[in-house]
Amino acid sequence: MTTTAAPRRFAALRDRHARPYLFTAGLSMMGDNIEHVITYWVLWQTFHSPALVGFQVVSHWLPFLVLSVWFGGLAERYDCRRLIQVAQGLFMLVSLCWGLLFLTGTLDVWEACVLLVLHGCAGALWAPAEQLLLHDFAEPADLPGAVRLNATFRSLGILAGPVVGSALLLGLGAELGIFANVLFYLPMTLLMLRTPYTGHTRSGYVHRVRLTLLDGFRVLRSVGDDRVLVSMIVLAGLVALCVGGSLQVSIPAFADALGTGSDGLGYGLLLFANGAGGVVGGFLLEATGVIRPDVRAVVVATVLFGATTVAVALTHSYVLAVVALLIGGVANMTSTSIGQAVVQLRAPMEQRGRVVGVYNMFGSGLRTGNGVTLALLGATLGVASAVAVGGVVLVAGTLAVALVIALRLRAARRAG
Repeated sequence: MTTTAAPRRFAALRDRHARPYLFTAGLSMMGDNIEHVITYWVLWQTFHSPALVGFQVVSHWLPFLVLSVWFGGLAERYDCRRLIQVAQGLFMLVSLCWGLLFLTGTLDVWEACVLLVLHGCAGALWAPAEQLLLHDFAEPADLPGAVRLNATFRSLGILAGPVVGSALLLGLGAELGIFANVLFYLPMTLLMLRTPYTGHTRSGYVHRVRLTLLDGFRVLRSVGDDRVLVSMIVLAGLVALCVGGSLQVSIPAFADALGTGSDGLGYGLLLFANGAGGVVGGFLLEATGVIRPDVRAVVVATVLFGATTVAVALTHSYVLAVVALLIGGVANMTSTSIGQAVVQLRAPMEQRGRVVGVYNMFGSGLRTGNGVTLALLGATLGVASAVAVGGVVLVAGTLAVALVIALRLRAARRAG
């Protein structure tokens, strides 16, 4: 995919409106992960329920699967700044409710389930509004870089969240720590009061038709003729379904297999490598500009991510596992950020929010299915083998999608 103007490196960081958004997005994502650290620990200590652990994963991603398209329609219809504020407000409300329940010692399983679902809904509501606002901040040529930097700062938040969350848990305790977490959502909430962009400023188009859940899902058919756009959505879904969050949750098992299970430093380095690859990769890709935002780059990066996933799962070398996690992080960042940018650039203006919602539905929502398949295959084959199978299927599926795209393009050229 080409653009008419050359992209500027780190353009989003030079923009006085986009720059604070990137930093506050990182803080909000850090708050999201701090909440996970504190609440997951308290829930396990309180209930010792494996079923609740499974529900924690499902509740986080199921709202993306069910509601992303509808939330994308809301982003088309309403001021994205206000939707982002609602999402951040919901994050803060959930943290406050956790704190009150922890403080009074009245937490029940059903209350935990409700709060976990609300937290997932906040993330699903934030995602499409965030992407439309990025589209407003950036010129078309700079959009891939803006998406990549946004993903990079979010990765920084994910990387810092466990560290800060653990510090709050140890220093303040679960009750005060979760109350303090509210502060990390405030900067983005307040920033939305002064940014002039609405998510529709550049296009000037606002979708006025009232949407239902069924109306939103019809977007799949309406964009079906754009094979490139559909292939980006399918590839995002493959990554989510085949690998998803399985690497992160399987690292304790990998650490044991590599002989570092009782070594906190060795386990921590594996965790750090898993998150640092995305951060380092995002900055390197933006600084060098060596990879063009096109289908070929997404295919190659996705295949590389699948291959490194297999390597991490099967290797007996600790050093190779760390290197594979780092390279895989770069590859996953490349695949995700370019795929998302291509989708935004190719989406029809009047359907951009819903198309972004479809991308989020596949790219995030299908992680729900990954948790189920990991549990089933892990019980049968073992965790490492289950993760390796996911990586192999991802490589094979990506190559199949690439073949279909190539055949379609060849047929179109012959017909033309």
